Amino acid sequence: MKTAILGAGISGLALARFMLEGGHPASGVHLFEAAPVAGGLCRSKTVEGFTYDISGGHILFSKDAKAQAWMKQNAGGDKAFVERKRQTKIRFEDRWVHYPFENGLGDLPQEANFDCLKGYIEAWHGRQEKDSQAPREFGAWVRWRFGEGIARHFMDPYNEKVWKRDLARLSSDWVAGRVPDAPLEDVLKAALGLRSEGYTHQSVFHYPRQGGFQAITDGLAAQLGQSVRYGTPVTALQRVGHNWKVNGEAFDCVVSTLPLTSLPNIVEDLPADVAVAMGGLEFNSVLCFLLALNRPKHPDLSWIYLPHASQGPANRVTYMSNYAENNAPEGQTSFLCEVTFDGAGPPLDASCESEVIDGLVHAGVLKREEILFSDHSISRHAYVVFDHDYHARRELALGWLDANGICALGRFGRFEYDNSDMCVIKSRELAAKLLDRAAQG
Repeated sequence: MKTAILGAGISGLALARFMLEGGHPASGVHLFEAAPVAGGLCRSKTVEGFTYDISGGHILFSKDAKAQAWMKQNAGGDKAFVERKRQTKIRFEDRWVHYPFENGLGDLPQEANFDCLKGYIEAWHGRQEKDSQAPREFGAWVRWRFGEGIARHFMDPYNEKVWKRDLARLSSDWVAGRVPDAPLEDVLKAALGLRSEGYTHQSVFHYPRQGGFQAITDGLAAQLGQSVRYGTPVTALQRVGHNWKVNGEAFDCVVSTLPLTSLPNIVEDLPADVAVAMGGLEFNSVLCFLLALNRPKHPDLSWIYLPHASQGPANRVTYMSNYAENNAPEGQTSFLCEVTFDGAGPPLDASCESEVIDGLVHAGVLKREEILFSDHSISRHAYVVFDHDYHARRELALGWLDANGICALGRFGRFEYDNSDMCVIKSRELAAKLLDRAAQG
């Protein structure tokens, strides 16, 4: 079975590796990658000895121990990784607030603490007494779940900064099952200054010692050799009988990790309603700034959240050199600052760098004289946006692909909110199905 895998990001690479591990001949696996290197959203960049991840700070953590071990094994094994304890904070005006926010109410100014506690109790009682269903609108869900105080002081401004949309335009589907419900007792303790942990997910994570997160995809790609066709964008997908041609070359099986929004430009004879559904799926892009710092040591932080407009356009800052010592030269440190924007709108450029720096200085996390230099990268497809038409559009798009023999895989190949470990897990599952199909002839 001659298989074309479109895109050599984490999903495409993992699928190819699992197929080869399962006995599929290397001559039957062909990855098409437009870029000169593999990695996709997992790529990293090194500038003058400073390494950063170009699509935001990534970490290696998975509840699937087998998947996590496999990712480490393919990038040099345990010794090639460092283990870090997650240390995250919210910068609220001039204060550090414990994360998650509802478990850090005691760190807030008294009035804000009271507003948030009062609202949380009212929301909790409202859910208990009315047995109400979670609202579909994300903005309403925030108040239903956390109350008016937390919504006003943190959730609204932070999420508006991230999503760049009125929160009523977003559905609450993307947070279902992802945000743990803090017990009322824990929130009461937190408001009184008694520390409660709450969100313990990813409390310990791993990161490559060298090369940034891309070390993982580099390790996968290195074992695929000539199977990866670099600098080869997919420009045409044409149906021929039961099979497909990719750029005019016939294949028995096609797996696409390309963004669904890109397929209308390359799939011949795509039905108009399917093209509209694919093109209408919403997503955010991210502009990432590396700030190389003449600072000998960072505070013990992994990343921080910046909810206020006065803190500049960056919503999250990763203490990149704390992930691994080799991410910065000895005696120096670095920040990775993320600025999101609507992927369908006009792109941002480096001109907002001064706003990012001004915001960090205002937030008290940076001194202007510490900056040695900066660098930036843009990832067009970075975050799936769950608007109210998301499910209908996605189901129509994936349904057509499935009915026509194209397997969709990956965060944007399927428009799913998957981290790298879930991409590996789903690639492993698809590889098993394709290997079984090949065995049956």
